[in-house]
Amino acid sequence: MSIGPEASITDERSAPTDDAAAVRGTGDTAIAGRSLKQIAWRRLKRDKVAMGGAFVVMFLVLLAILAPVLARIWGHPVNEFHGDQIDPTFSTPIGSFGGISKDFILGVEPSSGRDIFSRILYGAQTTLIVAVLSALVSTVLGTLFGLAAGYLGGWVDSIISRVMDFLLAFPQLLFAIALVSVLPQSIFGVSGRWSRVLVLIGVIGFFGWPYIGRIVRGQTLSLREREFIEASKSLGAGSRRILFRELLPNLAAPILVYTTLIIPTNILTDAALSFLGVGIPPPNPSWGGMLSDALSYYTDDPMYMIIPGVMIFVTVLAFNLFGDGLRDALDPKAR
Repeated sequence: MSIGPEASITDERSAPTDDAAAVRGTGDTAIAGRSLKQIAWRRLKRDKVAMGGAFVVMFLVLLAILAPVLARIWGHPVNEFHGDQIDPTFSTPIGSFGGISKDFILGVEPSSGRDIFSRILYGAQTTLIVAVLSALVSTVLGTLFGLAAGYLGGWVDSIISRVMDFLLAFPQLLFAIALVSVLPQSIFGVSGRWSRVLVLIGVIGFFGWPYIGRIVRGQTLSLREREFIEASKSLGAGSRRILFRELLPNLAAPILVYTTLIIPTNILTDAALSFLGVGIPPPNPSWGGMLSDALSYYTDDPMYMIIPGVMIFVTVLAFNLFGDGLRDALDPKAR
């Protein structure tokens, strides 16, 4: 009996999917599966936008690490004044585009004549250290409190949840300004620029943990009812083992994704505090501080505002693009 041309008979074996590799032997076809890490890396490599953001992030990190070397090769000492580059009448850089020349590839600061290229490099060093380490503090605190609240429940969950609600509703920027202003200039024997860096890491990291804490708590509430948790309990596993050997590995993907997404928020917070005068103290360079100084000169020397503004924009955009791509790559439901 004919079944028609539309229903041709084919072999029931389907071709391997994109997430499996075909290994052909002698007469047989075997399918070698890939691990979750390999699948995520394969998806991430296909996302050109995310990879572009990752390359920009790595380039900025490289600039921050090599700031002293690059400033010595293509720039000038970060706090060296160049009065000969400043118009004595208007206190603005001599030449067009903020004094950009072969000796000053990004121009000079108005009034002082300091090299903007060197200050951008050292500003990147400070900004990335504050953003990354404060994100690490937020991640550690949020993970610990979120795990405890989601798994233990009861009064522990109630107390931690109310603390998170309080911190999320609190005017963080105002409190950070007040706190940074009253803290001492020397902490743990460190003074100057790095003492303020430690303060900013602590303040930004402390106020950032409730965001990731809520995510970890919600994920833990759903995972603690799964079969593998019940199996661990039936085998006599204690709470510590369940928290750190069973639950935490299954939360690694959302924690990693949120950490990459909280870094650009911390960059903006650091820039805002420096812009308001309570961040990195002058004469130490910071992108937010450069924007604040540029308010008096933006009509006569717009490049002094454009350059640090573009650096903040590019850095935040690169981290966001990379974080979005990483979230899609680690999503098990993504096609």
